[in-house]
Amino acid sequence: MLRFHSLQSPGLFQVLTFRKGDSVFLAEGPCQGTVGTFLNFRDEDTKWADIFERASQVRSHPVKWLEHLR
Repeated sequence: MLRFHSLQSPGLFQVLTFRKGDSVFLAEGPCQGTVGTFLNFRDEDTKWADIFERASQVRSHPVKWLEHLR
């Protein structure tokens, strides 16, 4: 019987990759449910991102609150 072991458990790390133009929504925070388009990570702090929201305004939100819109 062969057994395959991974170096890391599957749920250990979650890597989210966002690219300009991706449809995203805020899954957490006070603006939860807000839908928009990912623009870029903030230069001064890459834990924050600029989002073009459907209300035609650009706002910054923590990346950890973002999820891809499916």
